[in-house]
Amino acid sequence: MKKLLLIAGLVLSPLVQAEVAVIVHPSNAATLDADAVSKLYLGREKSFPDGSAAVPLALADGAPAAAEFNDKVLKKSASQLKAYWSKLLFTGKGTPPKEIATDAEMVKLISSNPNMIGFVDAKSVDSSVKVLLKL
Repeated sequence: MKKLLLIAGLVLSPLVQAEVAVIVHPSNAATLDADAVSKLYLGREKSFPDGSAAVPLALADGAPAAAEFNDKVLKKSASQLKAYWSKLLFTGKGTPPKEIATDAEMVKLISSNPNMIGFVDAKSVDSSVKVLLKL
């Protein structure tokens, strides 16, 4: 019985992954693909295509949407990201995105600032933000 449950869990686990939405303020006219979003989140770009400053916010490590975003957009695990940012912090070449605890807090912050960009579980999106990308 335990083996059957384990097999079922392994088969069904890809189906329970969160769909991630990359969000911005509704007034933000930017159109970004996953590569452009990755550059913002890895500190390689500091602004949106129109030249306005971009302030990336990230969900805390434990959030399922964070793992999906890191994997699909940044192509890094949580430990690889920590090492990446540790190196940049140590050399003074960058600061990681501010971590936000919940989807609700992320939506609230993004809806109040046109320069912020964030990501949440797609189920958490409401009309106060604009979806740039779904993963």
